[in-house]
Amino acid sequence: MRIRGLAVALVVGFAGPAIAENFAFAPAPQQDLNRVYRVDRSTGEVIACQFAVKDDSPIGLTLCYPAGEGAKAGEAGDYGLIPSSHRQEAGIFRVNRRTGAVSVCYVRDDQEVVCTPPAK
Repeated sequence: MRIRGLAVALVVGFAGPAIAENFAFAPAPQQDLNRVYRVDRSTGEVIACQFAVKDDSPIGLTLCYPAGEGAKAGEAGDYGLIPSSHRQEAGIFRVNRRTGAVSVCYVRDDQEVVCTPPAK
């Protein structure tokens, strides 16, 4: 009975962190831009959010840009985000660690996140 309880505790313990890591986050490398990108680690879907100041108010708001062309959910993989070291770049690299494919994602026209076709 004790071993079964320990086994259940181990399974529950291992399941918790896996659920908590469904998304990866990374800031845009541009130093004067307060934007963060989010990727769904299993589908590759990318969105971006940033802070904005509301006119005539000390309270800000969060603006989020939905996934657009090339940034929507795709083939299953193990996706991550890698900012470049270029201080003026607002885009970010989306990588698929399973296939080695790389895309560049960015916010287009302050409307949506778009990504280039994956390349190896």
